[in-house]
Amino acid sequence: MLRVSDAVDRVRGVTAEFIGTAFLLAAVVGSGIMGEQLAGGNVAIALLANAVATGAALVALIVTFGPVSGAHFNPLVTLIAFSGERRHGGTIAVFAGAQFTGAVAGVLLAHVMFDAPLIAWSTHVRSGLPQVVSEAVATFGLVGVIVSGSRRTPAAVPFAVAAYIVAAYWFTASTSFANPAVTVARAFTDTFAGIRPADVPWFLVGQAVGAGTAAAVFGWLVPDAGRRRG
Repeated sequence: MLRVSDAVDRVRGVTAEFIGTAFLLAAVVGSGIMGEQLAGGNVAIALLANAVATGAALVALIVTFGPVSGAHFNPLVTLIAFSGERRHGGTIAVFAGAQFTGAVAGVLLAHVMFDAPLIAWSTHVRSGLPQVVSEAVATFGLVGVIVSGSRRTPAAVPFAVAAYIVAAYWFTASTSFANPAVTVARAFTDTFAGIRPADVPWFLVGQAVGAGTAAAVFGWLVPDAGRRRG
């Protein structure tokens, strides 16, 4: 049974994950809309604006919400963070729920700010093996950065995660979604950042493979000193 203080901390954590993920998606979708509007048809400039804004938002959001919830904003990161600890099963579920609902709320918020239809299913095709492999690679790298950074240089994690995502926007064919909540939510927007709903399941498969592989590899490369002593 949860103590009152534990219950309050969980509520704070869930709230932080909801708000943080909502702001992340508002940044992703909103900067995509703004970038496309201002780039005059230059997709490279629009993507650069989208990537830089997303990276900047990630630094701010991780610094802001990290002390409250760990600033996961990603169900796979939550799952890995609490893996092997049965007492956290409920936390994983509620964090994931907050992340998915927060992500959708962030997309809708971006639509309101830019006077777009509240929900517009994406027609942006992102299909094929290269896209799935890209998502596996993107997620592998993201989880690796988080696992290694959180165990060895935690103060650098906000900047390392942001730098990796900005880079992965450019070196992966999928532009690095690397997050199931982000992927599902971006199906709700027929804008620069969108993904066709039919392509979502394969993105999720790639992300799961990448995250699972990274957890195993980096769990071995960078063992958790605290657990090892225990």
